[in-house]
Amino acid sequence: MKKSGTGFDLSSKKSQLQKLEVRMSKAGFWDNHDSAQSVVSQLSSLKSVIEPVEEIHREVKDLWELFELAAAETDHEELRQLGDDLDELVKRCEQIELAGLLSRPEDMRNCFFSIHAGAGGTESCDWAKMLLRMYTRYFEANKYQFRELDITPGEEAGIRSITLRVSGPFAFGKLSCETGVHRLVRISPFDSNKRRHTSFVAVDCVPEFEEDIDVEINEDDIRIDFYRASGAGGQHVNKTSSAVRITHEPTGIVVQCQNERSQHNNRAQAMKMLKAKLYMLEQQKRDAEIAKLYGNKGEIAWGNQIRSYVMQPYQMVKDHRTNFQVGNVEAVLDGELNGFIESYLRHRTKTRESKK
Repeated sequence: MKKSGTGFDLSSKKSQLQKLEVRMSKAGFWDNHDSAQSVVSQLSSLKSVIEPVEEIHREVKDLWELFELAAAETDHEELRQLGDDLDELVKRCEQIELAGLLSRPEDMRNCFFSIHAGAGGTESCDWAKMLLRMYTRYFEANKYQFRELDITPGEEAGIRSITLRVSGPFAFGKLSCETGVHRLVRISPFDSNKRRHTSFVAVDCVPEFEEDIDVEINEDDIRIDFYRASGAGGQHVNKTSSAVRITHEPTGIVVQCQNERSQHNNRAQAMKMLKAKLYMLEQQKRDAEIAKLYGNKGEIAWGNQIRSYVMQPYQMVKDHRTNFQVGNVEAVLDGELNGFIESYLRHRTKTRESKK
């Protein structure tokens, strides 16, 4: 089964599933817990697409047989019921089609998800905190697991930046749709004159790789700094320089991690993030769209936004890439992002198909 225009290829996904099952059957698979969990997560993501498709195939066959019997007997009541069943089947097919849009090899992986305040000072730090709440609500509603790897609080309010590890079916595929600059327009709670302010925050997302990523890093190209964690974490975190910051000097990429208690674990996590960023940087050279997502996103300010959240003088959230928009800003800020993600997945697939 292949659905043209969606990138959905059932045979390809079954092939991927078989390869993962072969990896799991090898001796020593569970020796590396993190690697094993990554494979199990990918396996779960593939099954969440393959099994519903196979179930739909069976139900379509059964529905057709029942329709032929009802038509032969002119059973109008049964035909009406079958019509309702068919409508429900169509809705489920649409959801499967959306899953089929997540066809890139990296889409099924877990990811590192970052939020960075931009132009606007305290306003932007507060906006970054609002976005963090929005995304954590989305994670919870969609049963994604997430944990904080690094955080820098704002000087007066909110957060300057935060990096999370997010795990679940197609975490990277869906959250990569959010990469870019997000713009907020509102009456500032920090302005005694109640003037309207505009704030900007950048969102970034890279897939999590284990040993299956082929990226070599020259030790001479990186600078490693150790520092005391700046977020919550109790006395141990605040008094021990266990946090790690790694700078890749040739590219200027900086990654950091502070959630683990030991320098060793934080360094390992930071290196994993660095490898993922360098891998995506290499992908830029072969994929123009990924270059837009992972390359230089430009200044985190006016003119570079992918989405605007307007609270004054009217209520609207609009994605500038797809023109998808809704009027209920509060619902979006409470994590209702599926409409934006689905519209962008369709847009991205359509764009790629047109270039073939």
